[in-house]
Amino acid sequence: MASVQWHSRIRRYQSELESCRLEQVPVEFGEYHPLKPITVTDSKTRRAGRKGSSSSSSSSSSSAPDPLSSFLDGTDPLSLFAAAVTDPLSSGSNAAAGEPGRKRRDKEEEVSVGSDFEPWASKRSEILARFTTTEKLSINLYMGSDKGKAPSPGSAVSEKVRTRLEELDDLEEGSQKELLNLSQQDYVNRIEELNQSLKEAWASDQKVKALKIVIQCSKLLSDTAVIQFYPSKFVLITDILDTFGRLVYERIWSMCADSRPLPDSFSSDDVNDTAKETCLNWFFKIASIRELVPRLYVEAAILKCNRFLSKLGIQETLPRLTAMIRGIGDPLVAVYARAYLCRVGMEVAPQLKDSLNKNFFDLLTTFKQIHGDSVQNQLVLQRVEIPVYLTLYSPAIDWILQCVAYRAPERYWEAVWASGYSCGNGLFKYLFNMNALILNVSGIRAVQNPLISVFVFHSMLLNSCFYIFIQNITMTALFYILLIYFFQDYINCAEIWVEFTCRHFTKREVNTVLADIIKHMTPDRTFEEAYPQLQSVIQKILMYFHDFSVLFSVDRFLPFLDMFQKDSVRVEVCRAIMEVFIRYQQEPTRDPVILNALLHVCKTMHDSVNALTLEDEKRSLALLINGFIRMVSFGRDFEQQLSFCVEARATFCNLEPVLVQLIHTVNQLAMETRRVMRGTHSRKTAAFVRACAAYSFITIPSLTGIFNRLNLYLHSGQVALANQCLSQADAFLKATISLLPEVPRFVSVEGKLRPSEGFLLEFLQSFLSTLLVVPDHPEQGVLYLVRGLLNVVQDYTWEDNSDAKVRVYTSALPLLAAMSQESYLYHIPRVDSNETLYGGDPKFVTEINKLCETLIGQILDHLKTVGKEETLRRQSSLALSLFNCLLAHGDLRNNRLNQLAVNLWTLGQKHGYADTRSTVRTLEFIKQQSQQPDMNHLAELALRLPLQSRT
Repeated sequence: MASVQWHSRIRRYQSELESCRLEQVPVEFGEYHPLKPITVTDSKTRRAGRKGSSSSSSSSSSSAPDPLSSFLDGTDPLSLFAAAVTDPLSSGSNAAAGEPGRKRRDKEEEVSVGSDFEPWASKRSEILARFTTTEKLSINLYMGSDKGKAPSPGSAVSEKVRTRLEELDDLEEGSQKELLNLSQQDYVNRIEELNQSLKEAWASDQKVKALKIVIQCSKLLSDTAVIQFYPSKFVLITDILDTFGRLVYERIWSMCADSRPLPDSFSSDDVNDTAKETCLNWFFKIASIRELVPRLYVEAAILKCNRFLSKLGIQETLPRLTAMIRGIGDPLVAVYARAYLCRVGMEVAPQLKDSLNKNFFDLLTTFKQIHGDSVQNQLVLQRVEIPVYLTLYSPAIDWILQCVAYRAPERYWEAVWASGYSCGNGLFKYLFNMNALILNVSGIRAVQNPLISVFVFHSMLLNSCFYIFIQNITMTALFYILLIYFFQDYINCAEIWVEFTCRHFTKREVNTVLADIIKHMTPDRTFEEAYPQLQSVIQKILMYFHDFSVLFSVDRFLPFLDMFQKDSVRVEVCRAIMEVFIRYQQEPTRDPVILNALLHVCKTMHDSVNALTLEDEKRSLALLINGFIRMVSFGRDFEQQLSFCVEARATFCNLEPVLVQLIHTVNQLAMETRRVMRGTHSRKTAAFVRACAAYSFITIPSLTGIFNRLNLYLHSGQVALANQCLSQADAFLKATISLLPEVPRFVSVEGKLRPSEGFLLEFLQSFLSTLLVVPDHPEQGVLYLVRGLLNVVQDYTWEDNSDAKVRVYTSALPLLAAMSQESYLYHIPRVDSNETLYGGDPKFVTEINKLCETLIGQILDHLKTVGKEETLRRQSSLALSLFNCLLAHGDLRNNRLNQLAVNLWTLGQKHGYADTRSTVRTLEFIKQQSQQPDMNHLAELALRLPLQSRT
């Protein structure tokens, strides 16, 4: 201990900073610019010029050009693209040349759908989730046969032809197996197996077998034995049809690529005879299918293949297939056949609107079939009510209306309106009978054009002799909804009507709808049986009302929320509200209506937390509540902001992340007050920032996370210090030191126990950096906070064989060296640090030196204990760490300290565990520093430091 005499190195921070700056070279205007392109010339002579000249000479054969030069001289891809674009105003010839291209682009836009068209794939999952059943299902599985296999290469041509003819006769009599009593999941699995069998048969060149599978699947669309499952069945089977259509098209496409690939905009003239013959063969096979439904679906699946045969193939085929659907007797089967035909029609020829319109009006004409005996008997047999049956039509009608409405001009809808009005009591009278309002509204859900929505609703009201204005549609429709007495029918209807009201009307109409729902669903607590529909109502409102000042001004919105009495459902609704608020609320708010309502919503989520709540659920709820807290701002009314935080602390006391956020919010409030006052507090603001400190000091002990408390104590102490609240800052830092012995050896991180040592070391280093600017208390001893911290570190129970304690001691040496300087590296405005209090007093410096010597003695003692074989690597690391500390902060002109540095270097190099690259760089740094004034002694030190390679 006596052999070590510590003297801190005198630091001149400003000059050290200047020496670390990069060399500045003035740029002469016109001669050199760092962004000027580099010119590479093919010259044998080298032009004289200074380094970094804008032009250089080199031989093109001996050196490669700059890889960036081609981009800097304007030949980058974007520049080339811009140069290739023809200016339509440049010349008449150029404009004429660009006209065909413009017409071609317009034509491509005409025959293709854009991103504004909602694809079928986005509706698929919703349909499968909505239309389910618990009834038993049946399916005919294709078992396969040898007939469908391709003949061997040695077969005669006549044998191949004969086999094909036999297969055509056997298309519908293949080996089959009927599976009965299947659950819904089993049925889905069997359909997926058929889809996979189709792909395998096609891959093995068993094309007829693949066609048999598709025919059998298409036949299933004629079966309405379990009628509630029909929409989902349609989705599953049309997936197989889509796969088949794609495979056939790609097959014929590949046959056209003889010498060159077929362009996307090909015509039938570009198709060779072989491909045309194969395409015709497919259509002939499909024409031989006896039953109408499978023949219709399979031909529609390969509708796109008509492009290979003639220019007008698709245009001629679509009307024929549309007329074929009129032969389907079951209206439900027919409407989905029309939906599929509209789907493939939109994919291959969306510009052909006539077939879409015919399908739409055929739907209206044949809708009266639901009153027929066959449909009514079927519903009685399956015990399906009319309202439930009508909902089965909604996916198909949604899709047909979407296709019809896509980019349709207003004059088209005027013609439709006139046609519908002329039909009067003919076509549209069935749309309102028997609770058909569900059908109408489901159609409106798919329509984005308000004019179409008005058309459908007006046609619905023609039979009622009501002449109404558009703004009164809501009230009239509600009148009809009121006529529905069965609550399930009512809420199903109101659920869909809400979306139309939100989209096209104001909050007044939405409030009327909500009031009526409350009126119908509150008696006998019927809302308990309609939670899914009520949740859907909330989601639709949130979809269109993103201004929460408007939303919460709807009088019946909060009473509507009160109907969610079940805790789990209530929390989900509150979660949905908060997610929308956080996503769309752009500016902080102080609106009392919003604050009171969202406090109620957040309190509902908070109160759902109990001892059984999972940590992930708590974390999720806390994130939503914290998002709300961050969006609350009262501007310059800081006292009101603090009052809000006090109220929130009492409201959300069971969620620790929320309390942490509140403490950060209050600390930020104190710093905002400091910014407004420009660092000079008045008596009022000084009292306010002390109140903020008191808020944090009271709240932090209620947290359970040890590192949450430590970090918040330190952060709050820094905030108090910045606001010149010295006694409060002192209390925070004392509380931090007092809390350190409670740090456990293991902490939970993301559900896993991790050693706390690494987290504690990181925290202590941050804490030490703060102590530099904290003045000593006048009634305490010199460096009382530093000594208190080191005493706690000394008594703390560290891990066995741990070096953490001496690493803290090593980190404390730079702090003590910085404290002994006449001017500190950083300061807090209007806070006098120890440099001002002691003014470089020799007694103060002596105390620092003694403390440093004690720490070095502790480190050296520890180095002796880790000198065993299995700990030599640790010894080397600790020795070099202390050496670097002495080099940076110690005055090595002191012979004893200089000798200690040499000994530490030798110990670190002794057993070859030191990193050679790091040691070489350290020596280079020492030699470089020896060139600085008053650092000549480092040159001698460098000569005494041996450099040993790893053994």
